[in-house]
Amino acid sequence: MKLSEFDNKMPVELIAEHPAKHRDEARLMVLHRKSGEIEHRIFKDVLDYFSANDLMVFNDTQVFPARLQGNKEKTGARIEVFLLRELNSQNKLWDVLVEPARKIRIGNKLYFGLDDSMVAEVIDNTTSRGRTLRFLNDSDHDVFKANLLALGRTPLPAYIKREVEPEDEENYQTLFASKEGAVVAPAAGMHFSRELLRRMEIRDIQRDFLTLHIGLGVFRKIDVEDLSKHRQDSEPMEVTEALMDHVNSLRDAGHKICAVGTSVLRAMETTVGMNGHIKAYKGWTNRFIFPPYECTTCDALITNFHLPYSTMLLATASFGGYDKVMKAYEVAIEEKYQFGCYGDAMLIVD
Repeated sequence: MKLSEFDNKMPVELIAEHPAKHRDEARLMVLHRKSGEIEHRIFKDVLDYFSANDLMVFNDTQVFPARLQGNKEKTGARIEVFLLRELNSQNKLWDVLVEPARKIRIGNKLYFGLDDSMVAEVIDNTTSRGRTLRFLNDSDHDVFKANLLALGRTPLPAYIKREVEPEDEENYQTLFASKEGAVVAPAAGMHFSRELLRRMEIRDIQRDFLTLHIGLGVFRKIDVEDLSKHRQDSEPMEVTEALMDHVNSLRDAGHKICAVGTSVLRAMETTVGMNGHIKAYKGWTNRFIFPPYECTTCDALITNFHLPYSTMLLATASFGGYDKVMKAYEVAIEEKYQFGCYGDAMLIVD
């Protein structure tokens, strides 16, 4: 398929600037992918579509405060640094993006904090906006990293135009986030409240976790019309043997497997084996899912409403069927569903 076929005509005013007051009270559209039937519910109703021993698989990645404001040496120019990932803990090397990039060259020093106590030197260029920084800090690594992240802010997506607020630190995170490493939150999982998770337990709907540290590549503009020529950025992930056994045994017993978010769908499809089974894996994935790819590891998908041309929209259309998903988006726009990470949710089931 072509990229131009994924303009969902979303008005920008439908992008949610804030989440629902309560996590599980966002709106929920249910799309039945076999019939195309659409239902309008509230997210807390999502459990009505699952039975005892069905399994929801979540992404337990944890978003870290990746946005730093700094000053360039000598000129004092304000520089924004976006931490992507730590490259070497011993040498305190980080892969980052800088803005404005034209002002930042190899050898420049950047200062962070009210007292300029955190200093970094640019040691390499990686992309047009990418740099490698070496932090000049003699502290123990754990102390250094804690001090560094204390200077950071929540990395809200660029399509949210407001300033970061204190509440975002909690809101832009799932309740079960436990493995630090993402700069993009697994937004579908953010709809699950403690009460909803408890109701899952009462109903014997099972849950388990994989890890995929979502990077900015999911937001990177696709700049080719022929989707087969797009290359997704690689991200670290892990599917444990325990999860493999859990998923495969429940699938063989005829129970439903639900991916909570397109990151979970991508991770599971990275490890797909025969008959929809998954395999244990720890490494990197650049799995790019778009129609007519056939997803075989999951029977249901929970996801948010995504922006035009986005990799998440393409994965959703692949799972739910292009025509049915794009029609559902037309309905979502008519009904003024909220889009983006703080927006409303979609459940795709058979």
